[in-house]
Amino acid sequence: MKTRQLLIIGFIAVLAMAFSHTAFAKQRVVFGGGPAGGTFQVVANGIQVYKPIKAAADFKVQAQSSAGSVENLRKTDAGRQQMSVVYSGHVYLGRNGMMKNDTKKYENVMAVAWLYGAPAQLVTRKGSGINSVKDLVGKKVGVGNAGSGAFANCELFFTHMGVWDKIERNAMGYNDAAQAFGNNQLDAFWLFTAFPSGAVIMAAQTNDIALVNLDADAKASGFYDKYPYFAKLAVPANTYKGVDYESPSFQDSALWVANSKVSDDVVYQMLSMIYADEGLAHMKAQKKTFKNMAIDTATQGIVTPFHPGAAKFWKEKGVLK
Repeated sequence: MKTRQLLIIGFIAVLAMAFSHTAFAKQRVVFGGGPAGGTFQVVANGIQVYKPIKAAADFKVQAQSSAGSVENLRKTDAGRQQMSVVYSGHVYLGRNGMMKNDTKKYENVMAVAWLYGAPAQLVTRKGSGINSVKDLVGKKVGVGNAGSGAFANCELFFTHMGVWDKIERNAMGYNDAAQAFGNNQLDAFWLFTAFPSGAVIMAAQTNDIALVNLDADAKASGFYDKYPYFAKLAVPANTYKGVDYESPSFQDSALWVANSKVSDDVVYQMLSMIYADEGLAHMKAQKKTFKNMAIDTATQGIVTPFHPGAAKFWKEKGVLK
């Protein structure tokens, strides 16, 4: 009888330990960033290392590098990444089955917050004769990493302009492109990221660079009419060494997104931490790009559904109806 009681007590103890382990296991949140030299990865790293996030009892954030926006869209939809940075345009196109050569509807990707505006930048050399995208015909051009938002938007814009199949395309990350440009292996390179970009700063150290007026091309070609989620903006004068003039361009919005199955509480808690005064100060200290992150801006540029945990948070803050 005693032996039986001991066995029962032991079994109950094992069950209790197993339950305790399950009950208090942290939810793993893989946060998709981007390639080296890009702002996406700065977002993921910045959130991962923030002390209140690291100390959270319910979840553990792990920043993970990726090719960029398009890869993040697909991995987040599939649940291989729980959160990511994705351009608003790709969330919109993906949700509606409008991605190039891809009719799948990525409906598991839901908005959490607007992070920053990401402008197109086309870097060349002063005196190169490249004053428009149309002048790239026959030239060697860095077009961003395959699978990245930069690459996808470059293909979109250059195809619209009729030059995508008339250039020598080099798919590579920003830092690699800046290095190749510095070695005269490229005539120009394209970026789709916030300014100032470390890669462009690098290129400007050894080259007299120029930025192409992309807004002029977009206006003249009807690009804004066809793709209304892009907005006009300009890279201010003296953002980069030697570029002492304003450079008009267009931008998309970089969004923090989550898979629809991520716990509402986890999304709500993370927003509560990052969008506290201390959290915003932490993010702005990571990069000047995040200077406009605020409660008041967090729902702008978003034309797709919010994650329920995010919707609850922003409604409480009075910025979402």
